[in-house]
Amino acid sequence: MQKSFAKRIKLTKTGKFVRRSMAVNHFRTRKSTNNIRHKRKTRGLDYPVKKVLDYAATISQRVQ
Repeated sequence: MQKSFAKRIKLTKTGKFVRRSMAVNHFRTRKSTNNIRHKRKTRGLDYPVKKVLDYAATISQRVQ
């Protein structure tokens, strides 16, 4: 789980964790244009900080 979680999130220069929006590439014809456009942005991570900090070392090594 550590590797898969580390691949899904990134650490910004300010120390925030960001992730991609879900449900972007599959079944796009059902989604509105407005919905698809808003999902292009990255989202902040809402997981508990304790859970995220376990993987911070792995992610920070990937960034550098």
